[in-house]
Amino acid sequence: MSTDVTDVSGVSLTSVQKWERWRERRAATVSAPYGPLSLTGTHWLADYPEGHLPDVPGVWRVDEDGDGVVLTAADGDGLTADGRPPGPVREIRLTADSGPVEESRIAAGGRRLVVLRREGLWAVRSFDPESAARRAFRGIEATPYDPDWTLPGRFRPYGTSRTVRVENADGRERGLGLGGEIAFTVGGTEHTLQVAVEPDGSLWAVFADTTSGKGSYRFRFLRPAAPAADGSVTVDFNRSLLPPCAFADHFICPFPPPGNTLPIAVPAGERQVLPG
Repeated sequence: MSTDVTDVSGVSLTSVQKWERWRERRAATVSAPYGPLSLTGTHWLADYPEGHLPDVPGVWRVDEDGDGVVLTAADGDGLTADGRPPGPVREIRLTADSGPVEESRIAAGGRRLVVLRREGLWAVRSFDPESAARRAFRGIEATPYDPDWTLPGRFRPYGTSRTVRVENADGRERGLGLGGEIAFTVGGTEHTLQVAVEPDGSLWAVFADTTSGKGSYRFRFLRPAAPAADGSVTVDFNRSLLPPCAFADHFICPFPPPGNTLPIAVPAGERQVLPG
C-alpha cells in the first residue's frame, strides 16, 4: 500500500506519484541537450600520439608533467574557449572538467568537448545535441511501481575503503572504490550489495540479477540515500537505473564487482531504452 508523503510545495503525494515524478525527471535528464544520449565519442589521448582526435578539431596532447591537457587551436578550427575563439594559434591548458557538460570550457559549434581523467589517463569526450541517439530516443522502459521492492536495509561500512578491479563497458579494467555493503531481505533470504559511498554520504551500487541481459539491461545502478545514524537505509529497487552506457556506447561504466550479481530476479525499476 502506498504511503502518503508531502513534497516541498505542501501537496500530499503517494509513493507511486513520487516515483512517477522521478521517472519524468529521469527522462528529462537523459534527453537533455547534453545528457548521456548526446555523447558521440570518448577519445583516449594515449591512443592518438599525434594529437589528432577523430572528428575533433585542434591538436590535443598531455602536458609534460602529465597533470593536464594542452590544446593547440586556431580560428580555423572552429573552437571557442570560455566562449571566445582562440584567435591566432594558441595553446590552452586544460584540466579535467568537473561541472555540467554545458559549462565545459571548449565548444565546437553546438558540441561540447569535455576533458576526462581516469587512473592517470586523459581523454576528450564529445557531446553533440544533434546525436542520432538523442533524435531517436523514445523513452525508458520501466516496471510499474511495486511497493514490495522498496525494502528496509542496513548499511555496513568497511573499516577501510577497498578498491577492486572490474571490467568496464569499453573492455578495459579499472579500479572501483567500495566503502561498505547494504544488506536487505527478499523472500526471507538476506542478500548484500557492495556499495561506494559518495561525498554527500549517499550510496552507489552496480548490480546485476537473473533478469540482466534477459528482459533488462546487462547491469544497473542503484543509488540509495545516505543511511541514518543507526545504519538503516531504504533499498528501493523501483529506482534502479540504467547506466549511462545503456544510452551511448562511449561511456566507460564499471561492471558489477564480484558478489554484486544477485541470484534472484529483480523485476523492478528501469529495464532498457525503448528502441527508436
